[in-house]
Amino acid sequence: MADFARSDAYLSALLQEVHSVGAARAPFTIGRRSFFKLTGAGVAGLVLGFHLGDTAFAAEPANGNDAANQAMNAFIRIAPDNTITIYSKCPEIGQGIKTSFGVIIAEELDADWAHVVMEQADINPKVYGSQGAGGSTSIPRAWNQLRQAGAGAKAMLVAAAAQAWSGDPSQITTRDSVLTHTASGRSATYGSLAAAAAKMPVPDPKSLKLKTRAEYRLIGKRYRGVDDPKVVSGQPLFGIDVQRPGMVYATYTKCPAAGGKVKSFNADEIKRQPGVLDAFAIEGTGLVVEVMPGVAIIARDTWSAFQAREKLRVDWDLGEASTDSTSHFSALAKEVAASFPQKADDNVGDVDKSFANAAKTVEAYYEYPFAAHVPLEPMNTTAHWHDGIMELWVPTQQPDRGLPLIGKVAGVVPEKVVMHQTRVGGGFGRRLVNDYACEAAAIALKVDAPVKLQWSREDDFAHDFYRPAGYHQFKGAIDRGGRLDAWQEHFITFTADGKKEASGANLTDNLRYSIKAPNLRRGKTMFPLKIPTGAWRAPGDNAQVFAAQSFMHELSLASGRDHVEFLLDAVNRDVPELAPKDASVNFSPKRATDVIKMCADKAGWGKTLPKGSGLGLAWCYSHAGHVAQAVELSVDADKSIRIARIVVVLDVGPIINMAGSEAQAQGASTDALSTAMGLKITIENGRIREQNYNSYPILRMPFAPMNIDAYFIQSDNPPTGMGEPAFPALAPALGNAIFAATGERVRKLPLRDLGYSLAA
Repeated sequence: MADFARSDAYLSALLQEVHSVGAARAPFTIGRRSFFKLTGAGVAGLVLGFHLGDTAFAAEPANGNDAANQAMNAFIRIAPDNTITIYSKCPEIGQGIKTSFGVIIAEELDADWAHVVMEQADINPKVYGSQGAGGSTSIPRAWNQLRQAGAGAKAMLVAAAAQAWSGDPSQITTRDSVLTHTASGRSATYGSLAAAAAKMPVPDPKSLKLKTRAEYRLIGKRYRGVDDPKVVSGQPLFGIDVQRPGMVYATYTKCPAAGGKVKSFNADEIKRQPGVLDAFAIEGTGLVVEVMPGVAIIARDTWSAFQAREKLRVDWDLGEASTDSTSHFSALAKEVAASFPQKADDNVGDVDKSFANAAKTVEAYYEYPFAAHVPLEPMNTTAHWHDGIMELWVPTQQPDRGLPLIGKVAGVVPEKVVMHQTRVGGGFGRRLVNDYACEAAAIALKVDAPVKLQWSREDDFAHDFYRPAGYHQFKGAIDRGGRLDAWQEHFITFTADGKKEASGANLTDNLRYSIKAPNLRRGKTMFPLKIPTGAWRAPGDNAQVFAAQSFMHELSLASGRDHVEFLLDAVNRDVPELAPKDASVNFSPKRATDVIKMCADKAGWGKTLPKGSGLGLAWCYSHAGHVAQAVELSVDADKSIRIARIVVVLDVGPIINMAGSEAQAQGASTDALSTAMGLKITIENGRIREQNYNSYPILRMPFAPMNIDAYFIQSDNPPTGMGEPAFPALAPALGNAIFAATGERVRKLPLRDLGYSLAA
């Protein structure tokens, strides 16, 4: 099986040298956005690295032949045979960035994509800066960094060619990994000039001319994922596939109610089970993001560990354990909803005056449940404690966040933690937390061999960082001109510490930009919660947009105006108090208008539909993307829904890989449909009731929508990611379509609780 260091022998050897000598190396600084030229150490050709980050996160060697620092900074490697190896710094979790990162660099490098090889970089944020993937931030964070890396390498190659040919650099052109001198007609491959290019001065980033969108030759085309052949043929890429010499296997059992501790367990019986090597309790750090108390079972193989676990009997101390109950939360929320909090979080205009003078007022109560991530690959990590180093192979979304936590667990400085990034079998926000990696490190400290911690599917369900449930009491006012005049929202959510919202339970800022009533008031009530929560695909937006955009449809009906007309009018209201205060926020009423109009046009808004059919539309500003979605459906007498078509229109800046972007838009829409139709987590006495897919009905292939049409408004705005934006507006578009078809308003998710199902 493969070694998942994901780098060649040269880089792996240098990485080990870095960790052995790094602590003794004196600190030094560089200018921001500096390039690093990497040469020597027995590698032919050109190796280039580039870092965009603060001086604290980069190091420039005093000696230009310092091989260790050269390898640490590598993004691009050009071999004499003209093969270009590009190292992707961030985790590939199915969102396609390993392909897109390569396309971005290759575009500015003018590389021949047919000869580009993509490899996964190891984890070293001191070199690469942020190496996380989440919140659709990988592309926007790396965009300029990667473009400048490619352009800088090209500039050095051009300089080398100019020197070799005694020509003017301005007369040298580049295309498909070939340099051409227009005056003489001479040409050379990148590979043939790579060694000479390595001797050229590193260009000032400010001197680089990056391409305009009109000059792109690679960006915007369709590309197969660079790992696709390996994925479909079952080659070992994922954390769950990792094999190490002499490796053993582990399970880790925690209290089913969050916060419980181990009193005792039947250790002798467990150690006698076939294939079991050891069993022991771990006290942990007491933090859910690190290591909670539990029992580890070490065995010769995963099956033996799982079988022994069936006989495990733990006496739990439940003194500090969760007693949370979703049924209690739901009942309590309905009781308190009508009483608006004394303190408002947002207060614009005069809401009470607007209500008093309104032509119409509308009130509605919306709720949605807790949800689990449950990606296809359960949590796992392989860890090896050796020579004072904690070495791990981890499928994580946030490796750089994990380094200090794992160091804390292992009792070493982060520099003594070596983390190898594997491909990730799904994350959706779950793997933003590195608890499973911390657990593996804690277990590895007690095992004299590499050990793979493998969670079961039931572990994933029982010990997630769940999307919080939420409850919204709305009241809106329509003025005599049929315009949205007031918006009042009582948001009922959760707190883990009694002071601020629990992770993922805050009112999303995106709604603060996109709901633009001239009179607006929001307040919140928070229930105490011990169950851990966290980011879940399109955090906050994933459910809050359902509530807000569904209520907007109720208001548009009350206004007597066309829904699309009502939305366009509302989004273009001039309410300075609701404009983004952060200059980096790219919310734009015009971009919102454009996606709404195009979505309505592509969906055939206003067309006559048969009885029992409906067309619904909603929009959102999510993770820097402007998105509108429409759903056309029919509903049978038994509440069976037939999806005729889904339309999604996105403005997320320039598209890097059209095939990947379409797949993300279609996948997010399907995931949102699945979530709206059937997914919920119920909690009683601090325990999760749903323990596997049989009680958590993820959408199956026969019920998946056949027609999802994705459209993109290309622009010169900086690109954002695609993993989140196409999710939130689907649920309200679905609910609005159901209302159009049946007259029944959907104010609660999932729809299966209301008797709805999808027809195959």
